[in-house]
Amino acid sequence: MKYKDIQVQVDGHIATLLLDRPEKRNALSLNTLEEMIHALEDLATHQEVRVVVLRGNGPMFSAGHDLHELADGDLKAYRKIFATCMKMMLLLSEIPQPVIAAVHGIATAAGCQLVAACDLAIAAEDARFATPGVKIGFFCTTPMVPLSRVVGRKKALEMLFTGEFISAQEALQFGLVNKVVPPAELDDAVRKLADHICQFSRTVLGVGKEAFYQQIEMSERLAYAYASEVISVNGVMPVARAMRTMKGVRICICLSHSKSLRVSIPKLLSSMKNWGSSASRPGPWMQKPAIWLTWELQSARSHQER
Repeated sequence: MKYKDIQVQVDGHIATLLLDRPEKRNALSLNTLEEMIHALEDLATHQEVRVVVLRGNGPMFSAGHDLHELADGDLKAYRKIFATCMKMMLLLSEIPQPVIAAVHGIATAAGCQLVAACDLAIAAEDARFATPGVKIGFFCTTPMVPLSRVVGRKKALEMLFTGEFISAQEALQFGLVNKVVPPAELDDAVRKLADHICQFSRTVLGVGKEAFYQQIEMSERLAYAYASEVISVNGVMPVARAMRTMKGVRICICLSHSKSLRVSIPKLLSSMKNWGSSASRPGPWMQKPAIWLTWELQSARSHQER
């Protein structure tokens, strides 16, 4: 599909989603958000893609929502924009591939939210971050959601109440980004991290990512119960056994084994319903055990070929 506001490129195991509205400072218009949703949902089905990199075209990462769309909107219009934005932001954690934000220039408001919502982030030394909505009478309530979960309450509230920029080094200090590099080294640093992750099984990465976001809001006891079941199911996957034995596996898995996986996963999801709301909202990855098995078999094939 040809997009208007974004570009999507796949290079081997790495997909790049490029925000492509440099003349609008890569503002997240409704159309941009809808295109990102389509692209992310599509990339989630690409079995060869193991990492997604998110970056902005032009001098900055993203200035947030398109203020022209917000200037004269009514309640219905606002609800549609922010519901669409929520769906896109949640997809970043719901797709099986790790998502890396490559940040340069500024990332403000929903642009800062975008960085916080990605699994990982690398920033150029000249990058700056802010949630400045308070300055225009439009509190950054939705950016607050992922921001407060990655930088902690005090720093999040400082950013939200003052609207002031923080530097890339401050962002690193408070956990908004994973690494800060000179601007000229940003592309190489992102590529190095993506290549390192790509050496691992797509199946295992997807299982781990899903499990991380499911357990993070649980109590410690429930998180252990959930994680124990996930790692048990993970342990009987052919790709896991192949990696442990280093002998590979033949893709002639007996019917009884494939049935046991198909039963075990729905059983896990069913048991989770009694563990609270955060545990009973599995993403598209764990809702489709048949696809899980397909990915698993392909990962095992790839491992055997390597």
